[in-house]
Amino acid sequence: MLDESLLDEAAALTRADTGGLLRSVAEAGARVRTAVRQAAEAGLADLRVDGRPRGILVAGPAPTAGSLTDLLAALGSGGVPVTCVRVTGPRAEADALRWSLPGWADSFDLLLLATLDGTEPGLVALAEQAYRRGCTTAAVAPPDSPLADAVTRRHGLTLPPATLPHAHPAAPDTPTHGADPGVLWALLAPLLGLADRVRAATAPPSALLGLADRLDQVAERCGPVHATYDNPAKTLATELDGALPLLWTEGRVAAAAGRHAVTTLTALTGRPALAAELPEALRLHHGLLTGAFAAGADPDDLFRDRVEEPPALRARVVLLGDPTPVADSAAPAARETALTHGVPVSEVRADEGDDPLRAAAELLATMDYAAVYLALASAGR
Repeated sequence: MLDESLLDEAAALTRADTGGLLRSVAEAGARVRTAVRQAAEAGLADLRVDGRPRGILVAGPAPTAGSLTDLLAALGSGGVPVTCVRVTGPRAEADALRWSLPGWADSFDLLLLATLDGTEPGLVALAEQAYRRGCTTAAVAPPDSPLADAVTRRHGLTLPPATLPHAHPAAPDTPTHGADPGVLWALLAPLLGLADRVRAATAPPSALLGLADRLDQVAERCGPVHATYDNPAKTLATELDGALPLLWTEGRVAAAAGRHAVTTLTALTGRPALAAELPEALRLHHGLLTGAFAAGADPDDLFRDRVEEPPALRARVVLLGDPTPVADSAAPAARETALTHGVPVSEVRADEGDDPLRAAAELLATMDYAAVYLALASAGR
């Protein structure tokens, strides 16, 4: 069980947060503004584009690349399919990875490479492969990195990731180090600017600044100074304590946010979480509502020693929804089904009338805060 008293002590939370995760989530809006400024300085607005690409390919270190692909597809115009380039196996070099373009990729497609490091030899090799295939290539990578050099030498565009200086970097041995929620925004914001220029998404600088404003609003509402009773992220963290989160989503943006939240929850807390889209979630997760994870379920061996065992996880549904009303929404039936089986329900929904960018900010940042609070309070119990 988590230490709920820790959640209401901002100073104690700060001391427990040796990885700087709360600061990273709070800085998401600043990262987006930095991306807008850096894109302007790089001359992105002057980029001449002849039509939209047939398809967009996204490559980078896992699991961030998968989330970036999901969100670019959800926030895109719908006219350009977005595909994640998966790792196909190890290279000859020790501990290096290899990415390979799909067989159909050619000069009609755009390859987007995204990494905070820029030293991955597999991504450099992928940029060279794309050049031989005739693919247009762009990268979000540090300007002095091998990847940025490889893309620039082949007439591709490179934008820097939206990183910010940190006064207190995370210790290398911090358990949550490497699961920084800010990494997503550092890479996603520049990629959205690129997608806007090639007419695969509607994300001009003004819209991205609106996205940054919403991220700041979530940070104000969910920050550590607000008590649990008045803080939706802290409230959700307490609700997810001892739970197997079942993230049921409705809408494209919510679906992408739900899958990213599963990654964040798992990485930060070390506990499982599952996501599925409604209405299919009712069928896919039915066994979790009625089986060993159901409310009131008890292991079959009544007499075994439970003193040294952690409490059993119990299913809890978290409904994530887009702001646009869905015709014949499955959310009411999902809520009723869960409650009928004694499974509690939490809800995180974007504000009615939000555009997709603001909706993504609301859902992603709220879930990131909840995951960080759950991780910190569980570690501090």
